[in-house]
Amino acid sequence: MVATREPRSAGAPPGRRPPTRRQRENRAGLAYLSPTLIVVLVVVVLPILWTVMLAFQRIRLINVRRAGVFGQYTLANLELVLTSPGFWSSLWTTLVYTVGATVLSIGFGLVAALALRGAFRGRTLVRASVLLPYVAPVVAVTFVWEILLSPQFGLANDWGVRFLGWDRPIAFLSQREYTVSLFGAEVDVPLALLTVIAFEAWRYFPFAFLFLLARLQAVPRELEEAALVDGAAPTQTFRHILLPQLGPVIALLTVLRFIMTFNKFDDVYLLTGGGAGTEVVSVRVYEYLTARFDIGAASAQALVLALGLVALLVVYLRYLAPRVEGDDE
Repeated sequence: MVATREPRSAGAPPGRRPPTRRQRENRAGLAYLSPTLIVVLVVVVLPILWTVMLAFQRIRLINVRRAGVFGQYTLANLELVLTSPGFWSSLWTTLVYTVGATVLSIGFGLVAALALRGAFRGRTLVRASVLLPYVAPVVAVTFVWEILLSPQFGLANDWGVRFLGWDRPIAFLSQREYTVSLFGAEVDVPLALLTVIAFEAWRYFPFAFLFLLARLQAVPRELEEAALVDGAAPTQTFRHILLPQLGPVIALLTVLRFIMTFNKFDDVYLLTGGGAGTEVVSVRVYEYLTARFDIGAASAQALVLALGLVALLVVYLRYLAPRVEGDDE
């Protein structure tokens, strides 16, 4: 009886078992993922590690070449940032700005999605025009708002004086507070901050509009028709049928818009430069980097900003994400 030997697979070294099918698939998957992993490592991970390293070293622009992994680490930057004048007020301004802009942008997006949900003539053109604030260059739209709100030649002040009875033009972007009469009481409102919040809500409500409209298109029409037959009012239909369907999307939008707005720099800086009570934390990071040339303090402040966002993400994953998954099931 002649013993037969299985043929050795090509490429397998002598004395070693050839790789199994699962091993070959794993290697192929790693080969496909390696370009993405390299890009993420170079673009995301390494800059984060570099920022953390700078945050714990007293590094200024003049001696940035001395920064290294084995530098002298200290907590002086965090102490400087947390005890510097205006940090906590800027953090409070950032929270107010972020919450206000997030709520208004999602609210405007929901209203627009409900209004443009049905079929009508020119619906495609109207939907496309709604996206203009989001796709337009930020420099262009901030310039338009500065011209419209200018106290010298702005259209808003011209109409306010001519038709609304304003006593004098209002400097929307450079006036910190404005006194209004409310039920006989004089109330000071943060005018510049509210203007920046309004701009942020106007510019980014199309982002929420796209998500909410896509979810509304997936809601079965039979549910609304059954509610209409049962005599439900439009508000009841929205509250008991549409809103539960939109809940997971609104929760996701809230987290995304909060993170994006909390880090926002260009909109605020282009409109007000961080003045008139609109100095958010990202503007302070920029000022530490460009005005004081203190790279270590700027990195420490950015690290504090990132830690706040990580805490928010943990809260979302702990309390909101399980509910969203449960609703989808």
